Amino acid sequence: MPAPASEALTLALAAACQDPIAATEPYGEDDGVVRMLITEHAFAVLLIGETLKTVTVLQINYLG
Repeated sequence: MPAPASEALTLALAAACQDPIAATEPYGEDDGVVRMLITEHAFAVLLIGETLKTVTVLQINYLG
């Protein structure tokens, strides 16, 4: 992934760590657990663990 796309994704992931619901979009049904992080050139599927305050990256796709 080129540096500008990687930097945008990194900054978006940092925002998701601070406020996962505000920084992401629902993935399918909005259960507040599986969310999508979308940038201009990439997206990631995240698992939000509210009890332990964790964000787990399940998948990253570079769109080119």
